[in-house]
Amino acid sequence: MTEKRIYSAPGDKIETKHPVLVSRYRGITRLNHWVTALCMILLLLSGFSFFHPSLFWLTGLFGGGQTTRWLHPIVGLVLVASFLLLFVQMWKLNLPRREDVEWSLKIGDMLKGDEDKLPELGKYNAGQKLVFWGMSALIIVLVTTGIMIWEQYFPHLVSIPVRRVAVAVHALAAVGAILIFIVHVYAAIWTRGTIRAMTRGTVTGGWAFRHHRKWLRELAGRQHTDPSK
Repeated sequence: MTEKRIYSAPGDKIETKHPVLVSRYRGITRLNHWVTALCMILLLLSGFSFFHPSLFWLTGLFGGGQTTRWLHPIVGLVLVASFLLLFVQMWKLNLPRREDVEWSLKIGDMLKGDEDKLPELGKYNAGQKLVFWGMSALIIVLVTTGIMIWEQYFPHLVSIPVRRVAVAVHALAAVGAILIFIVHVYAAIWTRGTIRAMTRGTVTGGWAFRHHRKWLRELAGRQHTDPSK
């Protein structure tokens, strides 16, 4: 017996028919997303301030070097908690599917805007899934190495040589997270109508049909069998 594949999350539904609007993210999910994004920006700025002496002036945004040194790991823990909530909501929908391979092989058609040649997709495409899993892995590395170098609370957790390695790994993981963050923001801007999903919670029916047709079909089928949804 084959497992039924689910492409939608709780709260996803077709809201109106004329014009068609599709609910993509609940309010709690959007709030969760923006808290995570804000934490990323704060960590980026505060982390850069310690990355090189020429960037130390960035500590002025947070009230000076000592305040920034205290604030950076605290915001890091908030990020972990916030992203964990997102992870719990989204991990199943970001599992690899067979259509992701075909989509990846035809990514050139997507970049040219010829999406008719692409396979029908669930709620997320392969690129979005890579962002999700890549950020998940890097956040684990960041919080692990961050605790190892957090001398204020864990001064004797690891030896000095290990701490030096942890600092280097932490910096490299941070660079990777920043690159993924930039790609994520660029893709959201490049694909018109995407940002609306995280500001208003809805997308147009045309957007859903063009980019995530399998997800839209599931919602339409679900509401056809149960009009109350």
